Order: sequence, then C-alpha cells, then structure tokens
Amino acid sequence: MESREKKRILVLGGGFAGVECTLKLESYFKNNSNIEITLVSEDNFLLFTPMLPQVASGAIETRHIVTPIRTLIKKTRFYEAKIKNIDPYGKVVTLFGTRESRGMRIHYDFLVVALGSQTNFFGMKDVEENSYKMNTINDAILLRNRIIDLLEQAENETNPISRKTLLQIVVVGGGFAGVETAGEINDFINEIAEYYPSISYKDVKITLIEATSEILSGFPQKLAIFTKDKLVERGIEVILQAGVTSFDGTEITLKSQSESNKVLVGNSLEHRGHYKLKEITSIQSNTLIWTAGTTPIDLIKESLFKTGRGRIIVNEFLQVSQFPNVFAIGDCSTFDPTLSMKKYPPTAQIAEAHAKSTAYNLKQLLNGNQMISFDYTWKGQSALIGKRTGVASFFGINIAGFLAFILWRNLYLSKIRGWEKKLRVWLDWNLDLFFKRDISRLKIVKKDNLIDYKELDEVDDVW
Repeated sequence: MESREKKRILVLGGGFAGVECTLKLESYFKNNSNIEITLVSEDNFLLFTPMLPQVASGAIETRHIVTPIRTLIKKTRFYEAKIKNIDPYGKVVTLFGTRESRGMRIHYDFLVVALGSQTNFFGMKDVEENSYKMNTINDAILLRNRIIDLLEQAENETNPISRKTLLQIVVVGGGFAGVETAGEINDFINEIAEYYPSISYKDVKITLIEATSEILSGFPQKLAIFTKDKLVERGIEVILQAGVTSFDGTEITLKSQSESNKVLVGNSLEHRGHYKLKEITSIQSNTLIWTAGTTPIDLIKESLFKTGRGRIIVNEFLQVSQFPNVFAIGDCSTFDPTLSMKKYPPTAQIAEAHAKSTAYNLKQLLNGNQMISFDYTWKGQSALIGKRTGVASFFGINIAGFLAFILWRNLYLSKIRGWEKKLRVWLDWNLDLFFKRDISRLKIVKKDNLIDYKELDEVDDVW
C-alpha cells in the first residue's frame, strides 16, 4: 500500500528552530507525496523575540513582530496544541485536550524536538511569582502596562517613600535581553515623562543587576565597557557581581558575589574606568524584570531522553544517539561533551543553523545518503542600548554608536518573515521620529492554562 511507504516527519516547536526546519523540509520534499510533515506549536505564530523590548516600550506595535505560521507553510499539517508526552520508544507524541477538543496522539517516523527554553528562576519561587518576564508577547504587553501604571500611581502619590519605591524599576540579567530592556524602558519613560507634570525624569531610577563581573558576557570587552558607560551616562544604575536571593513584591534582597558589589552611578566621576564600590544588600522596589537566564522546559527535563543540565544530549549530526530517528535542536539540545564540537551561545542564529543542518540530514537519511556533522561560522551579534545607539560585532569587526544602531535595525528587519511585517516594523520605526509613544494602558486577560480534560481512551490517533 502507498500509505505504508509514506514517511512522517514531526516537528515540535514553533520558534526560530522549529519553523526554519519545517520550511527547509518543505523545500526539500515539496514534490514528494510520500513525505508528510507535521508541525506542533502552542502558538499559531512565529514570534520575533529580539524585538520584545521594543514592544514593551511602545516603539513597535504588538502584532507587527508575529507572523502566523499558516501563512508560511504550504505542505505542512499544523496543530496548535500543548504537548503532554513524548514516547520515543513507541514513536508517538501525545497532545493535551481541552474542553472543546479531545487530545491527540501523533505517530511519527522521524521527530525533530525544537521546544526552546523557559525562564530560569534558579528555584526562587517568590521571584518567579512577583517578577515580570520577557519571553512572550503577553510578557511585553504586561510590562508596558506596568510601566504606565507605575507613572499613573506615582503622579498622584504624596508619600515620598511610596513614590520612590514606585519609580524604582529593577532589571535582573546583564545579557542582551536585560541590557536592551533597560535601555528601551529608559527611553520610553524619558519620552512620556512630560505627560506626568509632578514627575521629573530624574525621579525615575532604573537599575540593572548582573551576577558576573561584566554585562554582555561573551561580547568583545571594549563593546561591553562602551555599553556599560553609555547606560550609566544615561542615568541607569548598574550593579555588578550581585545575585538576587529573594523578592516579595516590595523588596529585592541581594547577595554579593565578591567582596563588594560594584555600583556604577550615573553622575559619578568614577564611572569612566574606576567604579565606585558600595555594598548593596537590598533595594526597595515594586517592579522586578527578570531576564537572568533560561532553562529547558519541564517536558524535556522529565522526558526519556538523556540530558545534560536539562538539555537533550545529541551527537555531531544533532541526533539523539539512543534514538537515531530523533533530532533535537535549538535551546533544548546540547552536544555530547565527549565530542570535540565548537561552543556556541544559545541564540536564534544558532537555532536556525541547527534547523537547516537537521533538515538537510533528514533529506540525506531519507534518500539513503551520508549525513554531515554540524558546523557553523559565527557571524556575530548586536544589541541596542537606547537613544539610537547600539553595539555590534560581525566577523571580528567591532562597531559602536549610531552606525551599530543602523546595522542592528537592518539586520533584524531582514530576519523578519514576510514583506508585510517588514514594512509594518519599518513604518513603526519611522513614525516614531514624528510622533510620541502612546501611553494608553490596555487591560489584558491572561490565557487560561491548557488542561487535559479527556480520558486516554478518547484520544484521537493521527497516523
């Protein structure tokens, strides 16, 4: 029978890795009716996560950084669902059901796991419950609402202590997400402060906390120092070598990672190369934005796959050695430590490179040809630090200032899928030159968690 000859490729995850892999597979097998491709994602869109800080600051309209997956795929069958279980022995993935639909079991011949990661709170439940994140569209909208709400409350607050606490905003994590979030929020508040007559821009205090000795770890040191100096120059306090230990919603407790935390204070003469030392044990603030690390999702950690630090261990072909028909890519995978593989940061650039390599190797496997080991030439990285200023490092060339800002925009604009979305983002950026950002606070109803309401024997089998 023809159906027995068909090969089913199942991709899990609608992020950069999952979507890129799916589209590459479509290009390889578009005229092959014996290859069936299925993609499962919790959301029906691809989110351009590098621009989330700009959504939070109102620089870009929310829908302009999301591309519906169904507008990208042609051959692939798509399911918007949450994954309940992966059974690599039975070659089946089970999806949660809802009040309106039964759960499903999807059988596969080849599986690509591209489920990304989640925020790592390092076991601190109080921080997890009381802080804001920057992973999803909802996170960005909630944060934007929070910033506006703080200014609305502070505008009419007469108690100076309460007012100071309201206007103290803390960003934890000195990586790209933390630096860009702090810079964007600083620009946002600076621009809209005129709408709040009793609040001076100087009353607002934004603090960036990093547990290590430098921000933008892994970036060229000169650019990291330039970034640090610019943030401090613009009034953002930077605390280095300090780890957050708790946050109850009103007070952030810190633990020094060295003899004394380094505090970089804006209007201090020491901020150019010699930093003022000051012991910081706590900060009074109602708003903590957590960008300090990621960890694989619980589904991966609890799976039957062999893991290292929670990530699925793969060989040089990005295969799971125990299950050669399973590939793991992006943030949820790590190379077997016994292999002499290059080390790469967990970025979208690497996730897409994983995806392309895996799609090619699947084509090779199905055609009976030899697979190739993963190899990639790191192109570099860039970041915005506010006020049309950026830092960038491409192929060993370091750039800072306005030129890096322009390069950042052009690079990420080219990465957005779909001409319509590219145009909308470009228009948002240019309209920002003529109009001030909107300060409407839109109420958001949080999406309920998906629950499996159906018994196992009512699950649909998809073959």
